[in-house]
Amino acid sequence: MPLYRPKSTIEQWRILQAVVDFGGYAQAGDALNKSQSSLNHAVSKLQHTLGVQLLEVKGRKAYLTKEGEVMLRRSRLLTQNVEELEQLADNMTSGWEPEITIACETIHPIEKLYSALEEFYPQARGTRVRIADEVLTGTKERILEHSADLVIIGGDVPKGYSAETLETVSFIAYCGKSHSLAERTEVDIEELTQELQIVISDSSKKPEESGGWLKAEQRWTVSNFFQAIEILKRGTGFCWIPTHLAKHEVEQGNITPIQLTSTREKSVLTHLVTPTPNQLGPGATLLKNLFLKQYQE
Repeated sequence: MPLYRPKSTIEQWRILQAVVDFGGYAQAGDALNKSQSSLNHAVSKLQHTLGVQLLEVKGRKAYLTKEGEVMLRRSRLLTQNVEELEQLADNMTSGWEPEITIACETIHPIEKLYSALEEFYPQARGTRVRIADEVLTGTKERILEHSADLVIIGGDVPKGYSAETLETVSFIAYCGKSHSLAERTEVDIEELTQELQIVISDSSKKPEESGGWLKAEQRWTVSNFFQAIEILKRGTGFCWIPTHLAKHEVEQGNITPIQLTSTREKSVLTHLVTPTPNQLGPGATLLKNLFLKQYQE
C-alpha cells in the first residue's frame, strides 16, 4: 500500500486559523509577521489544492464558509497535536518528564492535591499525571518499589526514606441509622468483635494485616470507603471511616458514629514521600512544591 502524501501543510492550516482568529489577512499578517499577500496566497493555494472554498471575503473581512467551519475545527486538532508532539520532544531533551505518577493513600483528604494540580496545569508542558489510589501497605509498596514519583502515605514511613508531614486524619466507627448499634448510647469496643465489620482491602500485592482495627471475626472486604458507606446505609455492619469522608452522609442522617465508651476516635498522620529524590524530574519537583505550598497557606 503506497504511503499517503499530504496535499496541505501545517503552516497553511496555521495561516487559515490566524486569518479567522484575527479577523482578516492584514491583522493576521501583523500577528505572524508575514505579508498580507503571502497569507492570501497560502490560503488560496490551500483552497485550490483541496477543492473546497474555506473563506469568502466581504469588504475587508474574511468569513468562514460552512465547509470552512468544519475544516477549521479539525485543523485546530491537527496543529495542537503537532505542537504537543514537538513539546514532548523538547521535554524529553530538557529532562521534563512525559508522565508523573502520584500514589495516594485513600484516607488522605484530596482537595489540596487537586488545588496543586490546578495550579500545575498551566505549567505542565503537556505532561500527563496519573493518580493511583492505594490502601494501607499499598503506598509502602510503591515507595519500596520506586513505582511512583510522589507517594502520600498514611502511618509509618519505611526506614531510610525522608518525608514531609502533611496532616492528621481522624477515624470513627460508623454504622447505619437502622443498625441496632445506632440506638445505643454506650458500646464497649470489644462488643464490636461480635459484629460484621466492613473493611477496605489492602492494595498491596502482599498485604499486611497490621493497620486499622481488625478484631471482628465477621468481615466483608470492599475496595473503597464509598462502597463501605453504601453497605452501612442499608443497616449492615460497621466500619472505621475517616471523618472527612463520612461527614456528608452523617449530615444527611444516613450513617451515625457508634457511641463507644473508649477509643472513640483513632488518628493517622499522613506524609509525602519522594521515593527517588535524586531522580525526581522538573515537572514532579514543581508539582511537589505546589502541593506542599498548600500546607503553608
